[in-house]
Amino acid sequence: MSQYMARLGQLRTRLPQQQRPRLRLGAARRPRRVAMLSVHTSPLHQPGTGDAGGMNVYIVELAKQLAAHGTQVEIFTRSTAAALPPSVELAPGVLVRHIDAGPYEGLAKEELPAQLCAFTHGVMQAWAGHRPGHYDLVHSHYWLSGHVGWLAAQRWGVPLVNAMHTMAKVKNAALAEGDTPEPSARVIGETQIVRAADRLIANTAEEADELLRHYEADPARTAVVHPGVNLERFRPADGRTAARARLGLPQDAVIPLFAGRIQPLKAPEILLRAAALLVRDEPSLRRRLLVPVVGGPSGSGLAKPERLHKLAAKLGISDIVRFHPPVGQEELADWYRAASVLVMPSYSESFGLVAVEAQACGTPVIAAAVGGLPVAVRDGVSGFLVDGHDPRAYARALRHFVTDAADGPAERMGEAAARHAAGFGWDTAAAGTLEVYADAMHDQRRRLRSAHG
Repeated sequence: MSQYMARLGQLRTRLPQQQRPRLRLGAARRPRRVAMLSVHTSPLHQPGTGDAGGMNVYIVELAKQLAAHGTQVEIFTRSTAAALPPSVELAPGVLVRHIDAGPYEGLAKEELPAQLCAFTHGVMQAWAGHRPGHYDLVHSHYWLSGHVGWLAAQRWGVPLVNAMHTMAKVKNAALAEGDTPEPSARVIGETQIVRAADRLIANTAEEADELLRHYEADPARTAVVHPGVNLERFRPADGRTAARARLGLPQDAVIPLFAGRIQPLKAPEILLRAAALLVRDEPSLRRRLLVPVVGGPSGSGLAKPERLHKLAAKLGISDIVRFHPPVGQEELADWYRAASVLVMPSYSESFGLVAVEAQACGTPVIAAAVGGLPVAVRDGVSGFLVDGHDPRAYARALRHFVTDAADGPAERMGEAAARHAAGFGWDTAAAGTLEVYADAMHDQRRRLRSAHG
């Protein structure tokens, strides 16, 4: 235990320096081209469907900003349709490469480990068409990509940087009722990647602590870089009234919004139970309470969120719950603006990009005090953090927004939320990531010099 505490202290003394504003790197220190790996979900997929979520947004926005800084990015992802072209230009300097590995459709994430050899083969085939030294670094996302990146980085003689995004041991320690524990194979795989990677990027200091505590990560190779938000897309714009008009929502409604994948981990049922408690205690509220659930079922997309529909019926609130399929980013911004408050009762979140996006649109957030959400949300200022997952606690927090006068909580907290979210730009995240890349490349050059005397 004393050894663990000493290493934890090393990590914590390192974090503030890593989170200082970054300087622009000189061309000599900046990687020219990065191979980015996203095996199980494509950056071209619609967030909120299947396994596409915050990580998809993270990869897309980070890649665009890295390219804006002068580093080209090639994103390797599994092909999910026969008609997909081998490569797609996502943005100037950002290329998405589709790799054939397993059946195109109906393959669950849990079945993907068996396809890693095929995926790695496809990555190597793409690399074989280039001159040596084409990639300066590999950046893998999630543990599945980490295993492909491990082999690729060794074969190419470049550093491996990995971002876990979520971790099995953390998820298993906070399982929602009815959720399935992550398998031991994933725990073993994550442990291997933690040991193999030249650098680990954590979204928050909390996540860095979890890497150290659960996986014995090396503090010297662990860096914290907060994700960002697209502040041009997610902004207050013309406000709640206009957004509600565009979406066909009643102007006088109290609208607590859930946005994200429908899965036990995200716990949308807690919002439904909290809403049922509100109308039970104040029946007249039923006339002006509207609870939108915007998102699709997690997984292959073959299932439907029938469980949530049945729960709404059982609670007697089907008339005030509106289920809406996933939407594009521009329309999602309108849903944020239209909401009185965003509700995120998740059991685990490495950061919570949805919370920052909503705040950037001027909407406060009620969120579970788990993972990175205490960083994403300023408790009592830009929203409320709730300990635990008792629907009664969420109902109490929601009551702050039931009476929404001109100077009510939604108005005051909305303004504070927009100011808070303004500190999470992708430009800052990209600059911090480039600094991590530079550190990894510098360490590798130093090791090579030492090996050659």
